[in-house]
Amino acid sequence: MSLAVGATSSSKTMGHERDEKDNESGEKAGGGADDRAKTPKVEENADGEPEGRIHRSASESSICATEDEEDDEGRKIDVGPQYTLKEQFEKDKDDESLRKWKEQLLGSVDLNSIGETLEPDVKILNLAIVSPGRSDIVLSVPENGKPKGLWFTLKEGSRYSLKFTFQVSNNIVSGLKYTNTVWKTGVKVDSTKEMLGTFSPQSEPYMHEMPEETTPSGIFARGSYSARSKFVDDDNKCYLEINYTFDIRKDW
Repeated sequence: MSLAVGATSSSKTMGHERDEKDNESGEKAGGGADDRAKTPKVEENADGEPEGRIHRSASESSICATEDEEDDEGRKIDVGPQYTLKEQFEKDKDDESLRKWKEQLLGSVDLNSIGETLEPDVKILNLAIVSPGRSDIVLSVPENGKPKGLWFTLKEGSRYSLKFTFQVSNNIVSGLKYTNTVWKTGVKVDSTKEMLGTFSPQSEPYMHEMPEETTPSGIFARGSYSARSKFVDDDNKCYLEINYTFDIRKDW
């Protein structure tokens, strides 16, 4: 009996232990399922990458940013129909504010001496290199725009500015600008563009001085350079193109 009872008790006990283990396993398994249920599902895109991930791709604006930096010398600005000075002065003559503005712009121009010429004319009289403590280096401008040989020499590390004198005749020149490009051994090393403004014809020449610059210095800066300077207006009409060479040396 005792053995039977003992066996029965033992069987019941073992069965109970198995039930408890099964329950524990079920709870663990259920807990795992719950945990999986609580874990948010990450959606994937067509490439198999998680959605919501930051993709650092180049935007269209960043790709096209350099387009605005391209040289726009070939672009032509539409400034509308042109008129002679007499026609300009006659237009809106009943508007007092416009008449005063035109008188201020035209200054002391003798309209009778201008005639009926439509196209303005700009003549560059000379260019000068201005450097503190030195006399101006005045450069005459050949008519063909091609100075013979070395045009001028700059001292390395020196401060200088370019000053030029020009005369406007026939009509108003709009948006006159100066451009300059410099090369060394065939490689472009500098490019400058300066808007000069709008000018009416007058007997007295105009003068414009560029912002001060400093020449580079060092063994790699010294040597010969080639350059091209141009004076153009809003209609992209070129009044002068100068192709020249200059040197940067240890001394003037």
